[in-house]
Amino acid sequence: MVEKLAINGGSKTVPEGLAKPQPWVTDEERKSVIKAVDTPRPQTFEIVKEAEAEWTRYTGVKHCLMTNSGTTALHIAIAATEVGPGEEVITSAFTWHASALCVVHHNGVPVFIDIDPKTLNLDPKKIEEKITDRTKAIEPVHLHGLPADMDEINAIAKKYGLVVIEDVSHAHGAEYKGNKAGALGDMGGASLQSNKVITSHGGGIFTTNSDEYMEKARAIRDRYAHLMSPLAAAFVIGQIRNMDRNLEIRRRNCEYLTRHLRKIDGVKPIEVPADRRSAYWLYPIIFKPEEVDIKIAPRKFRMAAEQALVAEGAGVGQWQRTPTHSFDYLKSKNAYGKGCPWSCPFYTARIEPFYTPLEYRDTDYPETLRALEVYSTVRDFWPPNGIELMAYYVDAFEKVFDNLDAVIEIADKIMD
Repeated sequence: MVEKLAINGGSKTVPEGLAKPQPWVTDEERKSVIKAVDTPRPQTFEIVKEAEAEWTRYTGVKHCLMTNSGTTALHIAIAATEVGPGEEVITSAFTWHASALCVVHHNGVPVFIDIDPKTLNLDPKKIEEKITDRTKAIEPVHLHGLPADMDEINAIAKKYGLVVIEDVSHAHGAEYKGNKAGALGDMGGASLQSNKVITSHGGGIFTTNSDEYMEKARAIRDRYAHLMSPLAAAFVIGQIRNMDRNLEIRRRNCEYLTRHLRKIDGVKPIEVPADRRSAYWLYPIIFKPEEVDIKIAPRKFRMAAEQALVAEGAGVGQWQRTPTHSFDYLKSKNAYGKGCPWSCPFYTARIEPFYTPLEYRDTDYPETLRALEVYSTVRDFWPPNGIELMAYYVDAFEKVFDNLDAVIEIADKIMD
């Protein structure tokens, strides 16, 4: 007999209160913060330098700057690239809008590239068709913690003389062919916001192996007082020292999910290519109603399955529901009033022989739109949560996908 779903009055699969929230705080963070509190004020900013040294040690990157936000870290990288009016930066159509906002901050114009449905990262095969004489940089995003196809991206950048700026906000500690994210391009910017792999409860990290870019970036950060606070730096020092344990637990939990969820028809995890290691900011999955011969809209199937899983106590849901270009200031192409920076004469004058305005059309990003219909993420795999919770989550998935008739009934009630 098939067990009734919790959403229909059955018993809940996951015990209440078993899942623990992030961030994981250990004695490393506590000791580091207490040390900062007890440090005389003239020396407190030495703690920021200590955090920077810890990150360069951990990642192997030559230079690091701790900043007051992830957007600031990307903003500094764009500024060091000297992006300005009339110039474009290529980035992913599936990312948080800060990846584009840092470009607009400098009166540059973001250009979006569709994704590879196998990884949900920017598809390097689609980059060259968007390169113009105005293109200054490529900004790949390591979405959900999975590094982008950096060899292909770097090769294209070298061919056209472009700068590569990694958005590492999801990917602290992720690896591509043995090298850490943030050291794979010319520069990197990462968020340390409270739900990231490691956090300072607000802050960011700029990285580069270039002395020239470091000199420019430091001048920009210090000139505008974008420095991370000492207490935030102290907390992140503890997080970095705990990094390997954090990632070990994340990977063990997510690999457990992958082994079991790949056996369930109707849902599939995003596979990690053999040449990289995800940091697993979130654990992405794709719902596939066609695998179970369900003839309803994929979006409805995904939403119904999510509702059923959440009722069972599983942490499941989307973090991004629209393509990046749908954020208001991008959709309207009006960040500062009067259409700037898209209407800037320094931009329009460089489009010869006739000015053809850049358009952000949904039809240019079919894989992104398709992914947004069917992707979701599993949460709560982060430490201190362990295999016990993951086993309950697998049970919840199995229960929901053993009750597909009930899932269809839920889907039928979802509005178009």
